[in-house]
Amino acid sequence: MIDQSFSAVFASALHGAPTVVVRHGEEPTTLPVDLWRRPADQHDRTLVELCVGPTIDVGCGPGRMTEALALAGHLALGIDVVDAAVAMTRERGVAAVRRDVFDRVPGEGRWATALLADGNIGIGGDPVALLRRVRRLLAPGGRVVVEVGGPGVRLAQGWASLETAGRRSRPFRWATLGVDDLPGTAAAAGLGVHAVHRLGDRYAAVLAGACPGPSSGSSW
Repeated sequence: MIDQSFSAVFASALHGAPTVVVRHGEEPTTLPVDLWRRPADQHDRTLVELCVGPTIDVGCGPGRMTEALALAGHLALGIDVVDAAVAMTRERGVAAVRRDVFDRVPGEGRWATALLADGNIGIGGDPVALLRRVRRLLAPGGRVVVEVGGPGVRLAQGWASLETAGRRSRPFRWATLGVDDLPGTAAAAGLGVHAVHRLGDRYAAVLAGACPGPSSGSSW
């Protein structure tokens, strides 16, 4: 097994190489690149409806959600750490830049919405740290729209790697988070859960600065 950077292995996956995610103590799972490369579906568009105003798509991948945001009339920007992902997003005719969310990003402090779709709450392996960072991207009154796991999916933090065709990425920090642990995680980052929505077999939440109550806006 040849070790390579995360970016190199992820780029290969984006170009069609079958790839699995390997986490300590768990069975490998298929990286669902085909889902990310397709056009937005009805549930994606419903997720976009939760976004308001100028929206930054954090961890945009090949740009499905950034494109959907733009088609819905949002000023949208995708950011990703992988050059191939940025290139694929731009090929859809929408704006994207290569940037780590923990570095300075364009429009910092002026975005109305930050979108964390497709499990990107796991970026960096610490959802609280990520949400605190994303808050700093927002204008006053801004919101975070985050896709999370369903009931029973517990908060888990650890190391993962990608494997494909005799190549393996160097380990990276990743996390999973479900709706059960979302309120405590959001509160630790200074956010409240304003609504939770079920989108088929997916779940998305709207987070903002002050929580109106545990039952407000829930639709699942």
